This record gives sequence, structure tokens and C-alpha cells, in this order.
Amino acid sequence: MPTTHTSLTDLSALNQGAIGEHWIEALKDGSHVLIRALQEQDREREFSFIKRLSAESRRARFSSSFNEPPLPLMEQLMNVQYPLQMAYVALVHDNGELREIGVARYAKTEDQCCEFAVVVADDWQQKGLGRLLMVHLMDAARRNGFTRMAATDEATNYHLHRLVKKLGFDSHYPSGEFSEIVHQCQL
Repeated sequence: MPTTHTSLTDLSALNQGAIGEHWIEALKDGSHVLIRALQEQDREREFSFIKRLSAESRRARFSSSFNEPPLPLMEQLMNVQYPLQMAYVALVHDNGELREIGVARYAKTEDQCCEFAVVVADDWQQKGLGRLLMVHLMDAARRNGFTRMAATDEATNYHLHRLVKKLGFDSHYPSGEFSEIVHQCQL
């Protein structure tokens, strides 16, 4: 799988969360995506991406239903505090415009542990994009000193369960609770 990597070059940009690394990755169907850190210029793309998700995908990602993403949620998603938080977006060219088709994030929850989330546009699922996003996210978490990654999700989110199992995560139900499942992995 061809990969292009550009390393970090600007420390002031690093401090602002505008990380200069990026990858061009091939998916299972042969299409290519650009994966890079979420940037302020992605604000409208992120908003449009969330609005285009199906109700099922929005519920799986945010554990709630909404037609229009609330402004406080959008502000929270765009306020990435590197290295305690990280967000990678996947972008494709669509009629001359860059369009967001996936995002993976982590945020510090406790000492050396971070919580993750990943979502892929409905029409781009089953192509390996979630795995690629998670691999880059897990690498970033390791580089930034995290030793464990975890997420609590609805037990019915089978897409996430299959994905994280392939990535080496262990999954279990919290004591006596079967509507939620906890996924965790040693980095």
C-alpha cells in the first residue's frame, strides 16, 4: 500500500495543533484518501460531514440523535488540544473540492490513557478507512506518551466492535451491564 509521509517541520504550528504530517493512503477499492490532522480550515467540512452521516452513524458516534449538530458540539470537536487530544481527518477530492469522509480522535481521560472515537461516512464504510484512521491515531497516542486507549460504546455498534478486534483491542461488558461495551488496548 503506497504511503507518503511528511514529518513535522514547524514547532509553532505543532503547538497550535496544526500538525504537518499527512499520508496518502490506498483503500481496499483502490481509491486514495488524504489523512491529516484536523485544522481550523476544516470547520465547515467537519460540520458538513456530520450532517451527511446517517442517523444510525450519528447515533453510533455521538450516542444521541440530532438533525443539526449543536454549535457547542462543533466548537468542542474543533478545539483540539495537541498532544492531550488528537484528531485525524480523511479527505477526498469530490468535484474539485476536498470532502471529509472520516475522522478519528483521542482525548486524554486519565494518566497515560486516552479515549478514542472513529466514524466513517456511510458510503465509504467497508473499504478499510476506519482501520487506517485508527492505526495513525494509535501511533500518535503512543508517540505522545499514552500507554492505553479505550472507549465505551453501545453494545449494538457491531462495526466498531469488528474494527477494534482486528486492531488488537479487548472488549468486555461493564459489570452486569449489557447495553454498553468497553474496548481497550495496550499501546
